[in-house]
Amino acid sequence: MLERARAVAGWFYRRCENLAAVMIGVMFAAFLLQILFRYGLQWPTGWSNELTVVMWIWVVLFGAAFVVREEEEIRFDLVYGAVPYRVRRVMILASAVALITLYGYSLPAVFDYVTFMKVQKTAYLKIRFDWLFAIYVIFVVAVIARYLWLGWHALRREDVSEPDPTKASSGI
Repeated sequence: MLERARAVAGWFYRRCENLAAVMIGVMFAAFLLQILFRYGLQWPTGWSNELTVVMWIWVVLFGAAFVVREEEEIRFDLVYGAVPYRVRRVMILASAVALITLYGYSLPAVFDYVTFMKVQKTAYLKIRFDWLFAIYVIFVVAVIARYLWLGWHALRREDVSEPDPTKASSGI
């Protein structure tokens, strides 16, 4: 059963990477079209700028929620790498409790605001703002789930490894 869950999770992760790549491609194509229309045809367009901004918001929040792994996050971990194992566990737990508390506290207000924004649409593409900002609600839920997972593993004394300075993502 665990093997099947890992296979499904791997498939889901790869599809999230694919979707993030598509969003970056759409953003880049809209950017190039904006240059072509503005400077080549002398016909400025607003929709291409709006699409670029929408794709940027979505790729950043979607990527942070589903694509970027914990060890790939950029952080300043000189202190974390210098302290003993037990202190690292306490640091992980403190971070998890703080982030779960802050994001959990803000989630109802975020949800209310996003659902309220259905009354407005973007200027050119007429995308409802609740659809546009829905990714932030998804991001908050994903961050809460991630830090629940990390906190649980730190409590169980799992996954608190030594930072590896040879890895590009270690931040050291």
